Amino acid sequence: MNNKQTGSQVASLAGEILSNNNSSKIQKQLAASALTQTGNKKQTGAAMETIASKALTSSKYNDTTKTLAASILAQSNKER
Repeated sequence: MNNKQTGSQVASLAGEILSNNNSSKIQKQLAASALTQTGNKKQTGAAMETIASKALTSSKYNDTTKTLAASILAQSNKER
């Protein structure tokens, strides 16, 4: 079981992303996942792990997207 949770800085960033109409679809997906893991012990699901991994390794995404992706991957199921 992975006990990591979304930190306050990433949670704040995620909130900004979700309230910004100009945020991309992937940013909003990652932000929603990050906020879901704030203040509890939920882990990232397999589908979101795949999305976050692709975002983190792709050169087409900016630092904001990669920050969210990294946070989500840090909260993934280590046994998977």
